[in-house]
Amino acid sequence: MDDLKQALYLIVDEMRGMAMVQKLFSQNIYEQERADHMVSLAAKLAALAENASPADLQETFSQEPWNRASPIVGVDAAVFNHAREILLIQRRDNEHWAMPGGHSEIGHTIAETALRELWEEAGLQGRVVRLLGVFDGRLLGTQSRFHLIHPVFLVECDSLTPAPGTEAIDARFFARDHLPTPLHHGHEGRIHACFEALDGETFFDPVDVSTFELPMHQRPALPAADSPGPD
Repeated sequence: MDDLKQALYLIVDEMRGMAMVQKLFSQNIYEQERADHMVSLAAKLAALAENASPADLQETFSQEPWNRASPIVGVDAAVFNHAREILLIQRRDNEHWAMPGGHSEIGHTIAETALRELWEEAGLQGRVVRLLGVFDGRLLGTQSRFHLIHPVFLVECDSLTPAPGTEAIDARFFARDHLPTPLHHGHEGRIHACFEALDGETFFDPVDVSTFELPMHQRPALPAADSPGPD
Protein backbone atom coordinates (compact mmCIF):
# COMPACT_ATOMS: atom_id res chain seq x y z
CA MET A 1 0.00 0.00 0.00
CA ASP A 2 1.43 3.39 -0.98
CA ASP A 3 1.57 6.43 1.33
CA LEU A 4 -1.43 8.15 -0.28
CA LYS A 5 -3.67 5.13 0.18
CA GLN A 6 -2.50 4.74 3.78
CA ALA A 7 -3.27 8.40 4.51
CA LEU A 8 -6.72 8.11 2.92
CA TYR A 9 -7.56 4.97 4.88
CA LEU A 10 -6.60 6.63 8.17
CA ILE A 11 -8.83 9.61 7.36
CA VAL A 12 -11.67 7.27 6.36
CA ASP A 13 -11.34 5.29 9.58
CA GLU A 14 -11.39 8.45 11.67
CA MET A 15 -14.49 9.76 9.87
CA ARG A 16 -16.25 6.41 10.19
CA GLY A 17 -15.39 6.19 13.86
CA MET A 18 -16.64 9.72 14.51
CA ALA A 19 -19.89 8.91 12.74
CA MET A 20 -20.35 5.69 14.69
CA VAL A 21 -19.88 7.45 18.04
CA GLN A 22 -22.14 10.34 16.98
CA LYS A 23 -24.91 7.96 15.97
CA LEU A 24 -24.45 5.92 19.14
CA PHE A 25 -25.05 8.95 21.34
CA SER A 26 -27.37 10.89 19.04
CA GLN A 27 -30.27 12.65 20.72
CA ASN A 28 -32.47 13.19 17.66
CA ILE A 29 -33.04 12.19 14.03
CA TYR A 30 -31.01 15.15 12.73
CA GLU A 31 -27.85 13.98 14.49
CA GLN A 32 -28.43 10.49 13.11
CA GLU A 33 -28.80 11.90 9.59
CA ARG A 34 -25.52 13.83 9.93
CA ALA A 35 -23.81 10.67 11.15
CA ASP A 36 -25.13 8.71 8.16
CA HIS A 37 -23.96 11.48 5.83
CA MET A 38 -20.47 11.35 7.33
CA VAL A 39 -20.37 7.59 6.69
CA SER A 40 -21.37 8.28 3.08
CA LEU A 41 -18.56 10.81 2.71
CA ALA A 42 -16.08 8.36 4.25
CA ALA A 43 -17.17 5.74 1.69
CA LYS A 44 -16.63 8.20 -1.18
CA LEU A 45 -13.15 8.97 0.13
CA ALA A 46 -12.36 5.26 0.49
CA ALA A 47 -13.54 4.76 -3.10
CA LEU A 48 -10.75 7.10 -4.24
CA ALA A 49 -8.21 4.77 -2.66
CA GLU A 50 -9.88 1.54 -3.79
CA ASN A 51 -11.10 2.65 -7.23
CA ALA A 52 -14.37 1.00 -6.23
CA SER A 53 -18.04 1.87 -5.84
CA PRO A 54 -18.81 4.09 -2.80
CA ALA A 55 -22.04 2.13 -2.30
CA ASP A 56 -20.16 -1.16 -2.12
CA LEU A 57 -17.64 0.28 0.35
CA GLN A 58 -20.34 1.78 2.55
CA GLU A 59 -21.89 -1.68 2.77
CA THR A 60 -18.61 -3.08 4.09
CA PHE A 61 -18.62 -0.50 6.91
CA SER A 62 -21.25 -2.66 8.63
CA GLN A 63 -18.88 -5.65 8.54
CA GLU A 64 -15.60 -6.48 10.24
CA PRO A 65 -12.98 -5.08 10.44
CA TRP A 66 -14.65 -1.71 9.87
CA ASN A 67 -17.49 -2.31 12.31
CA ARG A 68 -15.33 -3.12 15.30
CA ALA A 69 -17.07 -4.61 18.33
CA SER A 70 -14.51 -3.40 20.87
CA PRO A 71 -15.05 -1.82 24.27
CA ILE A 72 -15.34 1.96 24.29
CA VAL A 73 -12.25 3.62 25.79
CA GLY A 74 -12.97 6.41 28.27
CA VAL A 75 -9.80 8.15 29.48
CA ASP A 76 -9.42 10.06 32.76
CA ALA A 77 -6.78 12.56 33.87
CA ALA A 78 -5.65 12.33 37.50
CA VAL A 79 -4.15 15.61 38.74
CA PHE A 80 -2.86 16.00 42.31
CA ASN A 81 -1.80 19.19 44.06
CA HIS A 82 1.06 19.57 46.54
CA ALA A 83 -1.22 18.48 49.39
CA ARG A 84 -1.93 15.23 47.49
CA GLU A 85 -5.52 16.23 46.84
CA ILE A 86 -7.12 15.09 43.59
CA LEU A 87 -8.79 17.32 41.01
CA LEU A 88 -12.47 16.63 40.37
CA ILE A 89 -14.95 18.41 38.15
CA GLN A 90 -18.68 18.69 38.74
CA ARG A 91 -20.51 17.62 35.62
CA ARG A 92 -23.11 19.99 34.21
CA ASP A 93 -25.47 17.23 33.04
CA ASN A 94 -26.13 15.58 36.41
CA GLU A 95 -24.02 17.58 38.92
CA HIS A 96 -22.01 14.48 39.83
CA TRP A 97 -18.31 14.79 40.63
CA ALA A 98 -15.71 13.00 38.51
CA MET A 99 -12.15 13.08 37.30
CA PRO A 100 -11.79 15.03 34.05
CA GLY A 101 -12.19 12.57 31.21
CA GLY A 102 -14.00 11.44 28.11
CA HIS A 103 -14.10 9.02 25.20
CA SER A 104 -10.96 8.54 23.13
CA GLU A 105 -11.44 9.35 19.46
CA ILE A 106 -9.83 7.73 16.44
CA GLY A 107 -6.77 9.73 15.44
CA HIS A 108 -5.67 10.51 19.03
CA THR A 109 -3.57 8.54 21.47
CA ILE A 110 -5.22 7.82 24.80
CA ALA A 111 -2.64 10.03 26.54
CA GLU A 112 -3.58 12.89 24.22
CA THR A 113 -7.22 12.28 25.12
CA ALA A 114 -6.39 12.74 28.81
CA LEU A 115 -4.77 16.12 28.12
CA ARG A 116 -7.62 17.23 25.85
CA GLU A 117 -10.31 16.36 28.37
CA LEU A 118 -8.38 18.00 31.20
CA TRP A 119 -8.14 21.23 29.18
CA GLU A 120 -11.76 21.17 28.03
CA GLU A 121 -13.29 20.37 31.42
CA ALA A 122 -10.92 21.99 33.92
CA GLY A 123 -8.91 24.52 31.92
CA LEU A 124 -5.54 23.04 32.91
CA GLN A 125 -2.59 22.23 30.65
CA GLY A 126 -0.06 19.62 31.64
CA ARG A 127 2.04 16.63 30.70
CA VAL A 128 1.28 12.96 31.07
CA VAL A 129 3.93 11.37 33.28
CA ARG A 130 2.56 7.94 34.12
CA LEU A 131 -0.24 5.43 33.63
CA LEU A 132 -1.90 4.94 37.03
CA GLY A 133 -4.27 2.21 36.02
CA VAL A 134 -6.47 0.49 33.45
CA PHE A 135 -9.96 -0.17 34.79
CA ASP A 136 -12.80 -2.30 33.47
CA GLY A 137 -15.96 -0.29 34.01
CA ARG A 138 -18.03 -3.43 34.53
CA LEU A 139 -16.03 -4.25 37.68
CA LEU A 140 -16.14 -0.82 39.33
CA GLY A 141 -19.76 0.24 39.08
CA THR A 142 -19.80 2.11 35.78
CA GLN A 143 -23.41 2.34 34.61
CA SER A 144 -23.58 2.17 30.82
CA ARG A 145 -25.21 0.28 27.99
CA PHE A 146 -21.69 -0.26 26.66
CA HIS A 147 -18.55 -2.03 27.83
CA LEU A 148 -16.15 0.72 28.90
CA ILE A 149 -12.42 0.53 29.55
CA HIS A 150 -10.90 3.41 31.55
CA PRO A 151 -7.16 4.16 31.35
CA VAL A 152 -6.23 6.80 33.95
CA PHE A 153 -3.09 8.90 33.49
CA LEU A 154 -1.21 10.93 36.08
CA VAL A 155 -0.86 14.46 34.71
CA GLU A 156 1.47 17.11 36.14
CA CYS A 157 0.48 20.77 35.69
CA ASP A 158 2.51 23.90 36.32
CA SER A 159 -0.68 25.84 37.13
CA LEU A 160 -3.11 24.23 39.58
CA THR A 161 -5.92 26.77 39.34
CA PRO A 162 -8.79 25.01 37.56
CA ALA A 163 -11.51 26.80 35.62
CA PRO A 164 -14.55 24.70 34.61
CA GLY A 165 -15.44 24.50 30.92
CA THR A 166 -18.82 24.29 29.26
CA GLU A 167 -19.39 20.68 30.39
CA ALA A 168 -18.67 21.43 34.06
CA ILE A 169 -20.03 23.79 36.70
CA ASP A 170 -17.20 23.47 39.22
CA ALA A 171 -13.64 22.15 39.49
CA ARG A 172 -11.54 21.82 42.62
CA PHE A 173 -9.21 19.62 44.64
CA PHE A 174 -10.33 17.16 47.33
CA ALA A 175 -8.56 15.06 49.95
CA ARG A 176 -9.05 11.30 49.81
CA ASP A 177 -11.04 11.27 53.07
CA HIS A 178 -13.17 14.27 52.08
CA LEU A 179 -14.44 13.38 48.59
CA PRO A 180 -17.61 15.17 47.48
CA THR A 181 -20.95 13.53 46.83
CA PRO A 182 -22.45 12.35 44.67
CA LEU A 183 -19.54 10.87 42.73
CA HIS A 184 -20.26 9.85 39.13
CA HIS A 185 -20.80 6.11 38.78
CA GLY A 186 -17.58 4.11 38.64
CA HIS A 187 -15.37 7.00 39.77
CA GLU A 188 -15.18 6.23 43.48
CA GLY A 189 -13.31 2.97 42.92
CA ARG A 190 -11.00 4.52 40.32
CA ILE A 191 -10.24 7.53 42.51
CA HIS A 192 -9.23 5.42 45.51
CA ALA A 193 -7.16 3.13 43.26
CA CYS A 194 -5.35 6.19 41.88
CA PHE A 195 -4.43 7.33 45.38
CA GLU A 196 -3.00 3.86 46.01
CA ALA A 197 -1.12 3.84 42.70
CA LEU A 198 0.61 7.15 43.46
CA ASP A 199 3.05 5.31 45.72
CA GLY A 200 2.55 1.85 44.32
CA GLU A 201 2.16 -0.10 41.12
CA THR A 202 -0.06 0.58 38.14
CA PHE A 203 -3.53 -0.86 38.71
CA PHE A 204 -5.01 -3.54 36.47
CA ASP A 205 -7.56 -6.30 36.85
CA PRO A 206 -5.55 -9.45 37.61
CA VAL A 207 -6.60 -12.59 35.78
CA ASP A 208 -5.25 -16.10 35.20
CA VAL A 209 -6.46 -19.20 33.44
CA SER A 210 -8.05 -20.54 36.61
CA THR A 211 -10.70 -17.81 36.39
CA PHE A 212 -10.76 -17.18 32.64
CA GLU A 213 -11.85 -19.77 30.09
CA LEU A 214 -9.58 -19.71 27.06
CA PRO A 215 -11.26 -20.20 23.66
CA MET A 216 -10.16 -23.26 21.73
CA HIS A 217 -11.59 -22.70 18.25
CA GLN A 218 -8.25 -21.35 16.95
CA ARG A 219 -6.17 -24.08 18.61
CA PRO A 220 -5.55 -27.54 17.10
CA ALA A 221 -7.13 -30.49 18.87
CA LEU A 222 -4.74 -31.79 21.51
CA PRO A 223 -4.57 -35.49 22.44
CA ALA A 224 -5.62 -36.29 25.99
CA ALA A 225 -2.60 -36.74 28.25
CA ASP A 226 -3.88 -40.03 29.63
CA SER A 227 -5.13 -41.50 26.34
CA PRO A 228 -4.19 -45.20 26.05
CA GLY A 229 -1.58 -45.97 23.42
CA PRO A 230 -1.90 -48.61 20.70
CA ASP A 231 -1.79 -52.25 21.77
